[in-house]
Amino acid sequence: MTFRIKAIIAGMGLTLAMATSALAAPAADFMAKLTAEARPLVDRERDGARRPYQVMNLLGISEGMTVVDVGAADGWFTRVLSAAVGPSGKVIMQEGARALETNQGAGPKATAAALGNVEVAFVGLGEVGTNVADAAITALNLHHANDERGIAAMKDLLQVLKPGGVAAVIDHVATAESPANIHRILPATVKGWIEAAGLEIVEESDILRTTADDHMLSVTAPELGRDTDQFLFVVRKPN
Repeated sequence: MTFRIKAIIAGMGLTLAMATSALAAPAADFMAKLTAEARPLVDRERDGARRPYQVMNLLGISEGMTVVDVGAADGWFTRVLSAAVGPSGKVIMQEGARALETNQGAGPKATAAALGNVEVAFVGLGEVGTNVADAAITALNLHHANDERGIAAMKDLLQVLKPGGVAAVIDHVATAESPANIHRILPATVKGWIEAAGLEIVEESDILRTTADDHMLSVTAPELGRDTDQFLFVVRKPN
C-alpha cells in the first residue's frame, strides 16, 4: 500500500471520527436544565468550579447513553448527568450498601424519584454489572484509598464500562509538600492505579485546575470555598 493511499484512508477515518463526535451531544435542553430554578441553588453555585458543560463535552456524554455516577454522595454529578443523557438515557447512581445501613439512602432515592431517568444502586461498583455503561464519573472518591483499594476501584470501573467506554477520574490535587490527611492525593498515584487496572488514559485535562489553591489547606477549609485544584483523567476501557 502506497503512502498516498494510506494517507487517504487515515484522512477518511479522521473525518468519520470528527463527524461522529459532532453528532454526540448532550440533550437539547441540557443548558436549560442546568440554569433552571428547579435545580438546587447549591448545585448551581458550584458550577463555576466544577464546570459541568465542559466535563460533559470532554467525555462526549450524549442523549440516550447509560452512565454511572460512582460514589454519588449528594448527587451533584447525578443531576448533571441526568440532564445530559435526557429521558432516553439512564443514570446509575451508585452508593455503597452502607448508605442504607446509616439511614442515608433517602437522599439518593428522592433524587432518583425527582429525575425519572435515574436508578439507585446501593451496592459496590463491582456489583453494578459488567459492560453496562457507556461512560462513568468517579469524583473525589479516591483520596483516602491505599494502593490495594485504589487499584481495586479502578478495576471495578473497568468492569462496569462497555468496551470503548470512557470515564472521568477526578480528585483533589496534593503535592509532595501537602500535609497528610487533608483529603488530597497525588495525581501520579492515581495515574498508577489507572494503568495497573488496565484502563487507558486518553487525556489529562486541566479544566478543573486552579492556581487559587496552594495545596496546603484541607479541602474543607472555608478559605477555599470548595473551589479546590482538581485533576481529571479521561480513561477508556480497551475494545
